Amino acid sequence: MYDILIKNAQLRHKDGRWNIAIEKGLIQKLTRQPIRAKAGKVIDAGGNLVTESYVNTHLHLCKVYTLERMDAKALNAYHGADMGGAMTAIELAARVKADYNEKWILPNVRKALKLAALNGNLHIRAFADVDSKAKLIAVKALLKARNEFKGIVDVQVCAFPQDGVVREPGTVDLMKEAMDLGADVVGGIPWIEFTDKDEQIHIDEMMKLAIAYNTDISMLVDDAGDSTLKTLEMLAVRTIEEGRIGRSLAHHARAMSLYPTPYFKKVAALLRQAAMGVVSDPHTGPLHARVKELLEEGNLVCLGQDDISDAYYPYGQNNMQEVAFLASHLLWMTTYPEMETLYDMITINPAKCINLPNFGLKEKGNANLVVLDAKNVCEAFRYHKAPMHVISHGKLLKASHLKD
Repeated sequence: MYDILIKNAQLRHKDGRWNIAIEKGLIQKLTRQPIRAKAGKVIDAGGNLVTESYVNTHLHLCKVYTLERMDAKALNAYHGADMGGAMTAIELAARVKADYNEKWILPNVRKALKLAALNGNLHIRAFADVDSKAKLIAVKALLKARNEFKGIVDVQVCAFPQDGVVREPGTVDLMKEAMDLGADVVGGIPWIEFTDKDEQIHIDEMMKLAIAYNTDISMLVDDAGDSTLKTLEMLAVRTIEEGRIGRSLAHHARAMSLYPTPYFKKVAALLRQAAMGVVSDPHTGPLHARVKELLEEGNLVCLGQDDISDAYYPYGQNNMQEVAFLASHLLWMTTYPEMETLYDMITINPAKCINLPNFGLKEKGNANLVVLDAKNVCEAFRYHKAPMHVISHGKLLKASHLKD
């Protein structure tokens, strides 16, 4: 007697129809042979695609649906053609934090996480601002949401010093408090500091914190149109020096688009040595990391949602198929093999980037799956519809329980 039995599934890179038996939160059987045992729930996929669930390594969850609280100044600055106004955009966007209150943050967060569940986006690294304005309000709200959605959507709360640690005295102490409260990941944004020296201090202080609490690091690096920014290299070097291989993750790295090729290749080599992935969000800014070239160099790359209706991006549904659909155009990855690569970048690659244990469509793997209303990846991206069925932690999610 299984909990769930999925029949007649099409799997990626495999011929024929497959059957998947799920029990106690794990995939117990994955076979082309008929499974005769009974199950509490039987799903006939009808030849549609069944894959791992989606993973979003980058979402500013404390800011979702705050666009209506802002004017267009931050958007205009961030989306300028050369992104020369990115720092100004962050300073403008910070105004929303003057009114931070869990009473409105938490309902917005719940709405975004319900959308994530409906769209099969079951693992999210969620950023919560920590600074003199936000204090610990966002962290506390996200920690509550993490607990509420346990077993539905796994939320990794990343304490994030959005406005810097040297520029914002007292932030290091606030970050320590955030980790004591139970934040899962140490964040950072070193390029926001004013000098190279201060950028290094930012990285060093957050690295000390990550070592003390034995957590991963997620840092937004070089998020502007300035080829002289080098915090991506600095983070990779520090990660290697500390021997924390595979424990750091770089986000954005938009300045990479302006790197001379020799410097790009050097940084790509450092990233490989540090086993450090890069999260790209090409839909939220005019510049983006050199995704295709990183992949050619053998680097780990994934996609992120980044923002949902806030001062940096007006759209977003917490739908990673939609993110990949947009990336397909922006990165010109439109061949069938490239579509498969994009699908990896919203499933298995981000799982590696945030060190998810036992992830994957395999026997004894954790049963986090989507049954799509599509026969293949191309069709899935073309319509980027919500899955017909979402299985989270071995349980079939019911849409009626997730809608407002």
